[in-house]
Amino acid sequence: MGRFFVWMFAAILVVVGATLSIGGAMLAQLGGSLYYVLAGLAVLVSAIGLLRRARYAAWAFGLMLAVTIVWSVWEAGLDDWALMPRLVGPAVVGLFFLLPAVRRAAGGASRWIVGAPALAALLLVTVAVVRAETAESGLPPAARVQVAAGAGKDWRQWGKDVGGTRYAPIDQINTGNVAKLTLAWRYDSDVTPGALVSLEAAPLAVDGRLYMCVESGTIVALDQDTGKRIWQYRALPKGSKFAGWKCRGVAYHAATTARSECQRSLYLTTSAGQLIAIDADTGRPCTGFARNGIADLRVGMGAAHLDDALPTSPPTIINGVVVVGQSISDFGSFDSPSGVIRGYDAETGALRWAWDAGRPGQSQLKPGETYTRDTPNAWGVFSGDERLGLVYVGTGNSPPDYFSGFRSKVADALTDNIVAIDVATGQVRWTFRTVNHDLWDYDIAAQPVVTDLPDGKPALIVPTKRGEIFVLDRTNGKPIDRVVQKPVPVGAVKGDWNAPTQPYTTGFPSVSGGTLAEADMWGLTPIDQMLCRIQYRRANYQGQFTPIGTRPTITYPAVGGGINWGSVSVDPQRGLLVVNALRLANINRLVPRTRGTVVKAGFEGGVILFAQDGAPYSFASFPFLSPLYAPCQKPPYGTISVFDIRTRKLVWSKPLGTAEGSGPLGIASHIPLRMGAPNFGGSVATAGGLVFIAAAQDRVLRAFDIANGEELWRTKLPAVGAAMPISYVSPSGRQFVVIAAGGHFAIPGPHAAAIMAYALPRK
Repeated sequence: MGRFFVWMFAAILVVVGATLSIGGAMLAQLGGSLYYVLAGLAVLVSAIGLLRRARYAAWAFGLMLAVTIVWSVWEAGLDDWALMPRLVGPAVVGLFFLLPAVRRAAGGASRWIVGAPALAALLLVTVAVVRAETAESGLPPAARVQVAAGAGKDWRQWGKDVGGTRYAPIDQINTGNVAKLTLAWRYDSDVTPGALVSLEAAPLAVDGRLYMCVESGTIVALDQDTGKRIWQYRALPKGSKFAGWKCRGVAYHAATTARSECQRSLYLTTSAGQLIAIDADTGRPCTGFARNGIADLRVGMGAAHLDDALPTSPPTIINGVVVVGQSISDFGSFDSPSGVIRGYDAETGALRWAWDAGRPGQSQLKPGETYTRDTPNAWGVFSGDERLGLVYVGTGNSPPDYFSGFRSKVADALTDNIVAIDVATGQVRWTFRTVNHDLWDYDIAAQPVVTDLPDGKPALIVPTKRGEIFVLDRTNGKPIDRVVQKPVPVGAVKGDWNAPTQPYTTGFPSVSGGTLAEADMWGLTPIDQMLCRIQYRRANYQGQFTPIGTRPTITYPAVGGGINWGSVSVDPQRGLLVVNALRLANINRLVPRTRGTVVKAGFEGGVILFAQDGAPYSFASFPFLSPLYAPCQKPPYGTISVFDIRTRKLVWSKPLGTAEGSGPLGIASHIPLRMGAPNFGGSVATAGGLVFIAAAQDRVLRAFDIANGEELWRTKLPAVGAAMPISYVSPSGRQFVVIAAGGHFAIPGPHAAAIMAYALPRK
């Protein structure tokens, strides 16, 4: 039996050694690390020694382990997650040399020849893990702040206020008692959970009720204290082709005169191209708004590709004007619908104006006209300044996103811009561009944040998918933090072109994760780490803004960001900015096709293929993963950071989320180590010195001390909370924290249709 085990063990070493040797030789030929070929040869020598019952079997493996320790520390330092794939596997294999049968096969060599470096490797990883898990910033906890009497206890706008600060000026729940939070109630909607259903909405808390959009066209009104449903409105039938499509929230407006039919109105958009006004008290349409409560958003859009125009975010209401954008399919044709932004009268539903990028200065269509096709769309949430009478719109690309050879000059000029629109006239006051000639889908997804800086300057904070955070004067769009143009790689495919420079801020540090290097490649074992290094070396990658060509290209940050629609939150009393970011690369390429060829979008050849109709290239994309479907780059894959707004300096940063909900082949590992997980959603800051955030793949709602990053409370959710928490004080006087937990189509895990509410126990 012992001899059979030794033969099996030696055979495994032969396979491992051969794989590392061959793969290592390929990597070295590509200009990569020599370690793998040398390690593979050492493992092969060790296997041969075992079969020949020679002492050099142990010496070869022990020497390989010792060199591996030195090489790992040289390449990765004491980074716990970077050390694990380099050391754990080889060390565990090395422990088999301590077994009597293997020792005899190794000529009776001392157990310490392999045992010492194996135990040293495991000890080094353990020290690195403990160091990372117990690391704290050493900063003092959040100081108490004065909460003004009568401070807003409701949550009346998607981002708390029209400026999108996501700050709750209430402190009943604070750093001293947050550990006592418990589930107060749970509401499960009747929307069927599923892989493509994302419950991304943040509810509104107004006058004792919660108003929640649970899918496109469906709103529920809940009691703030109990979660009991008061009414439900469904605009689209359950069998609709748009059923289950995402809806990030609704907007609220109180009438300015007693004569209005609806004194308190809710506004929602549907994927069928509707803007609907609902009586917040009864859940019935406000019939005096537009036509029986519904404004048709497809008017003026033309007949082609209408289903590519899908409003997903709530409107923004400023000075009685309901401002609406929409999402246009990223991979559509050059004949896509217009990205027009429209303003409607909040009470009558009459169209006040339409900002059409192709018709500057014209606020209404003339008879027979349609809005300019294929202009940049704006699918995120807008913000505004009521005193200035401005709405701040973040635009994206004009489709298709990854080829611009036929993009118009006006569309290119207004891609990835902040556009400040006068809500009274629909005229543009100013614009600011965050990307020059976007070919990477770096649209502005995050809500811009209106806030005054500590020195009193009226600012607009602009978070981006790139990880850059621009700070502008919101009155005129001029940068408060200097913006510089830096050279970037060029080399677009035939028929396209790249901008030679891109704008970078000199204020807040980037949260993009920096430039990837071969040493950043990761894996669960040395073998898949080596394979990721080979992928990295074979791919085209020259840093951020690497042109996507016909060979595999690494794009980082990828389409998800950086900072996505969850945006950032601001604690104005402490002068702090809270930022959560995603750090995952994609492998992309453009696939040439002949004119007239029909490309069917879908999963093909291990990638997701997008048609890009009318372009000479379709687009193929997939996350940058190892053969075990683990990310090819080292953790963290998600971070949460806090910056001092006055100095723009980092206060603290840490991985957001653990490895509990992720693992090889999509199987959850249940390992509670801080890895920094993929995340979609946002945060809320409170006067109690807390930051609440879910968002991450491990399905946990957390509370951090905003001053030092200490995690003070956590609770498990039924699904990923890919949404934004809100906090309010109910009519009973209790402060609640509420989060929608439904899962997200881009993050593996279970699905639900739950709204979870937490509060301190009743006294």
